[in-house]
Amino acid sequence: MSIAEDIRRIAEQERRLVWAQFDLDRAWRLGSRLREIALTHEVALSIEVRFGHETAFFCAMPGVTPANADWARRKRNTVELLHRSSFGVGRTLERDGQTLLGTMGLALRDYASHGGSFPIRAMHVGVVGTATVSGAPQRVDHNIVVLAMAEFCGIPINEIELN
Repeated sequence: MSIAEDIRRIAEQERRLVWAQFDLDRAWRLGSRLREIALTHEVALSIEVRFGHETAFFCAMPGVTPANADWARRKRNTVELLHRSSFGVGRTLERDGQTLLGTMGLALRDYASHGGSFPIRAMHVGVVGTATVSGAPQRVDHNIVVLAMAEFCGIPINEIELN
């Protein structure tokens, strides 16, 4: 898939993956589902779901290191600041030949534009949290989060998935 097609498709994901409601119980269920998907795909992930600016779910699966949790933190920071998926931000920067440091002065120690973090939007509210995974290649990380979000939002994955 080309960068332009990725950017278009990710924008569609960001537009359509909106929760009717989101709360701590849904945050826990989303985190649990992300873990189930990782187990099914035999991928070890660090998984974090935030509601507001509080961690509602965290799981470090066997095989991850503290570096994965740090990558998750950096990706999440990007999503919390820009209200866009970290992969969408990264693909846009790649297309434009830019970096977070160059465009916004964001320290790479605290921000990352790699795939795996996605804003949680609630209908009539806006961004209320983030879902983040780290441990697989960035496209796989992104796709796992999108798959789980699509299930909860009632969006057929074949309509929005990246190929």
